[in-house]
Amino acid sequence: MSDSTPAEPSRTGSNGLPPGNGLSMLADGVLVVGTGLLGTSVGLALRRAGVDVRLRDTKAEVLNEAIRMGAGRAESPDDAPAALAVVAVPPEAVGTVVADVLSSGDASYATDVASVKVLPAAEVRARLADSGRYVGSHPMAGREISGPGGALADLFEGRPWVLCPDDQTDQQVVTRALAVARLVGASPVTMTIDDHDAAVALVSHAPHLVAVLMAARLVDAPAHEVRLAGPGVADVTRVAAGDPALWTEILAANAHAVRSVLTDVRRDLDRLLAALETSESARADLYQIMRSGVEGRSRLPGKHGAEHTEFATVAVVVDDRPGQLAKLFADVGAAGANVEDVRIDHSPGQPLGMVEIDVRPGTDVTLRDALTERGWNVHA
Repeated sequence: MSDSTPAEPSRTGSNGLPPGNGLSMLADGVLVVGTGLLGTSVGLALRRAGVDVRLRDTKAEVLNEAIRMGAGRAESPDDAPAALAVVAVPPEAVGTVVADVLSSGDASYATDVASVKVLPAAEVRARLADSGRYVGSHPMAGREISGPGGALADLFEGRPWVLCPDDQTDQQVVTRALAVARLVGASPVTMTIDDHDAAVALVSHAPHLVAVLMAARLVDAPAHEVRLAGPGVADVTRVAAGDPALWTEILAANAHAVRSVLTDVRRDLDRLLAALETSESARADLYQIMRSGVEGRSRLPGKHGAEHTEFATVAVVVDDRPGQLAKLFADVGAAGANVEDVRIDHSPGQPLGMVEIDVRPGTDVTLRDALTERGWNVHA
C-alpha cells in the first residue's frame, strides 16, 4: 500500500488502528451513498457513535425514510469533502459511483460494501487514474429484508468486515475504512479481492442458491404437504426471501467462483443419490455423508465470532398472546441463565408456539427446573 506518511507498526493501537479514536479520523464526516439495508444500517451505527453522517440516494422516498430513521442528514452543497464515502449500491454501479464521488471532491476517500470485490475494483481502476484512494470492503452481515426499513444500528456487531487493499492502496483510506468498521462494532479482516470472492461464493452465494432451489420446490407442492413444514425447512429456505434483482446482480458478478462451488455440490449430490440405494454399502456411504455435514457445521464460528460451541436446548410451550415472551425471558433471567440463541416455532392451527432457548451445557437442567416451578410447560 502506498502512502506518503505510512503508519508505523509500533504506533498502532491494540485495536489495530493508529493512535487516536475513530471519531477523530472521521471528523469531516462520512458520506453514505445508497440508503438501502446496508447503507442505512451503516448510517445508524455511525450516528450512534457520534459521527456526522450525510446521506445520498437517487430515490427520494428511500432517502427520506433513512433520514426519518435517524441514519443521518441529507447532504448539502455547502458540505466540505467527507473524510470517507461509504458506497452502498449494487455491485455493477460501484465503479461509477466511486469515480463520481472522488473526482467531484465530495469525499477524500471511498470504500464500498458490495458483496463482490473483483468487479468493483476493476471498474474503479478503469475509471480513476488515482484509484489508490479507494479500498473495497464488505461487511459480512445482512438480512433477507431489503430497504431502509430493515436497517439495524447493531447489524454489524461482532461480524467480520473484510477489507481488500492491494499494493496501490493509500494507507489513509484503509485507516478510515478500519475506523468505520470498528465504530460500527465489526471485526476487520484483510483479504485479497480474489480470496474474498472465493470465500463468499462458499459461505454466502452458493448457500443462497441452494436455499432458493429448495424453496422453489414448494411452489407447486400440494397444499397438504406444505402445511406440514416446520422450522427445519424454514431455516433452510430463509435467505431465499432476499431481493431477486439484487441477488441476480451479485451472482452474475461472482459467477465463476459460484460455479466452482456448485460443481462440487453437484458431485456430492450424485454421490448422495447413489447412497440412497438399498444396499448395505450404500447405507454406509449415506452415513458418512451425514457425518461430513455434522463435521462441516461444527467449523462455523460461534457467538461473537468465537469458536463454535454446541449448546443445550430448553423447549418451552408458549401461548400466542401479548406479554408471554417478555414473561418467559424475565423468568429465564431470574433463573440466572444466559440466552445464547432462541428460535420460535408456531404450531399449525393452534394458538401456541414452541420457544427453543439455547444455553450453555450444564445450565439447561437448572433452567428447566426453574421454569417448571414458575408454571411453564417445559418439554423434556
